Amino acid sequence: MSKREIAVVVGATGDMGKHIVRGLVQAGLKVIAVARSEGAVSALVNESEFIVPCICDIASDESIAAISSTIDNDVRMVVHGPGVATAGGVMVAPTDSISDAVNIKVAGLMRLVRSVDPYLVKESRIVAIGGHYGFEPTAYAATAGVANAALANLIRQYSWAYGSRGITAHLVAPGPADTERLMRVASARAEREGISQDQVMANMKSESAINSFTKLEEVAWAVKMLLAPEANSMAGSTLFLDAGRRRGLP
Repeated sequence: MSKREIAVVVGATGDMGKHIVRGLVQAGLKVIAVARSEGAVSALVNESEFIVPCICDIASDESIAAISSTIDNDVRMVVHGPGVATAGGVMVAPTDSISDAVNIKVAGLMRLVRSVDPYLVKESRIVAIGGHYGFEPTAYAATAGVANAALANLIRQYSWAYGSRGITAHLVAPGPADTERLMRVASARAEREGISQDQVMANMKSESAINSFTKLEEVAWAVKMLLAPEANSMAGSTLFLDAGRRRGLP
């Protein structure tokens, strides 16, 4: 029996990452789940023989060799979706929180891509999970806004850098998803605005054209969909899954 092609997922143990990992396993790939601690990834690994752990910190250059050492076949897809600290708005966020976010999101993607480069093949996909705050700036999400805007630029650079090899790069930009991370954001916003957390959640939902948060299953579907050969022409593009939150033209 031939080996499965590989997907490498950074941020595999987050709420969104788990859904993405499961979707890629269902699509027939072996998934290398990158996490900083074995304990965080152990339950996910136990779900399938086709999920294997890679314990490293994508914020460090040491992750390049660590990830590369786990690869034993062609890499069909890499997904970069680590979370960054919710450090508050641009007026209060510590300046080092911005550099930390860029290191994790932007330099982290560069480390991931360098770790898999020898194993990428025609129609391999480089996928970054960004977010709508990179395109719709707000005064209360400094780290997400800056890091996700930079990701959009980096993905387009990779599109040109890898295009001649038939490898495409894509940004998936979800809106707020109903996760523990969103609850932390809502709690901080409620304290700042002097209203209840439930009211904040309702207000955030109303910012969507369809009065909804993005579902984790929808993000996993979008990532899996990019495996199709028909996605080739989406090279360098951003796939918005923001439930209609973005108001601006491109």
